[in-house]
Amino acid sequence: MTLHQIPLPLLLTVLAVFGAIVGRFLNVCIDRFPRHDLLRDQIKSLASVWNVCHRCSAAPSLRERIPVVSWLVDRRCQQCRSKLSLQLPIVEITTALLFAAIYWCEIPRGSVTAIAAGGLTSVEGPPGPEVLSLWSPVVWLHMRYALHMLMICGLVVATGIDLKLRIIPDGCTVPVAVLAVIASVACGQLYVVPIWFQDPSTVKTLQPLMHVALQPLFVPWDPTSFIRAYPHLHGLLVSLLGMFAGAGSVWLVRQIGFLVLKQEAMGFGDVVLMGMIGSVIGWQPVLAVFILAPSLAIFAAAINWFAHRDNEIPYGPFLSGATVLLLLTWPHTWPFAKRFFDMGPFLIAMAVFMVVLLAASLQIVQIVKRLLGFGIASFGDDGGWSSADHLFYYNGERPDERTGQWQRDQWPGCRAGRGLQKMHDWKD
Repeated sequence: MTLHQIPLPLLLTVLAVFGAIVGRFLNVCIDRFPRHDLLRDQIKSLASVWNVCHRCSAAPSLRERIPVVSWLVDRRCQQCRSKLSLQLPIVEITTALLFAAIYWCEIPRGSVTAIAAGGLTSVEGPPGPEVLSLWSPVVWLHMRYALHMLMICGLVVATGIDLKLRIIPDGCTVPVAVLAVIASVACGQLYVVPIWFQDPSTVKTLQPLMHVALQPLFVPWDPTSFIRAYPHLHGLLVSLLGMFAGAGSVWLVRQIGFLVLKQEAMGFGDVVLMGMIGSVIGWQPVLAVFILAPSLAIFAAAINWFAHRDNEIPYGPFLSGATVLLLLTWPHTWPFAKRFFDMGPFLIAMAVFMVVLLAASLQIVQIVKRLLGFGIASFGDDGGWSSADHLFYYNGERPDERTGQWQRDQWPGCRAGRGLQKMHDWKD
């Protein structure tokens, strides 16, 4: 019996159970990665026992090793009887549902000739001849599904940590990005859309509107022959360009926000996260994620402001949510996004215009805040720890050097620097 002959409900159930088991491992990553700063130490931290209790760190019993069910049966640690975190079942159930849902959306059912029925199939994607020249469609689709699930596991870990601590450790992003580049080179056809595509009619229409120096760029170019001749090189270029586009888009917004708003608009962890996403799905889909994420975040930001008067929210969960949403709704969202990428080289001019528009919009927001009397952050308002603050703190902690200790000889300048020399001379 082949994989396509297994009943779909049974196959999805097996994937959900496997996803729940993986979710238990992701819980360990969420707990241990933030304890270490270096990527090497984060990876090494996974070598010890995967405990479920954060208080006693005891080795789990046989019953506690069962995902979801163990938490539902007894919500306390069997060793110290402390309450187990609600994070355990949430992550496990979420991972289980994603393993089944992504498979249901990506993998077509039926014969191998029904590859066009796949959820991530596009006109620009790997067509039949290219697929059959390297792998069978069934093998290729499942390898791409495995790569996407590896990315989603990284997204789950990044989301869990970012929601709690507002940081994204490298352990949940860098290894996935490295494996994505290696897999893209080795397989050569794990991409969703190729490195370049454009609508010839749209390009010809836009060519006369461009500057004379830019008109030679507006020529119809079909990368099909290049993909057939160099599939592994094409896979490498898709992954690397997606990494640079994803990380570069967030880094650019981060820099503009810092220059205009005088504060950090996005963390560097978001930059690495988008680089990881782009290394898996390519530069066109990752830019679609970049545009889709703010529409998800704006509602959460509004609720957070009215509920807590806090205008800062972790952005990693919305980048992750936009990525998952794009994969699940690809047949409906990609045709709309594809219209922008059909314009070919005109995307460069559009990107420059959007960057200028973003900077101008943020500057207008700053002007409106000044007119309304809201405080504006500045480079000098960083609350830095000066040398005077250090001396004041030290003097407050040790007002008398003779308190609780023997008299000791020291250079008089030490006492004079703390303003204690006259008091010392008076006591002597």
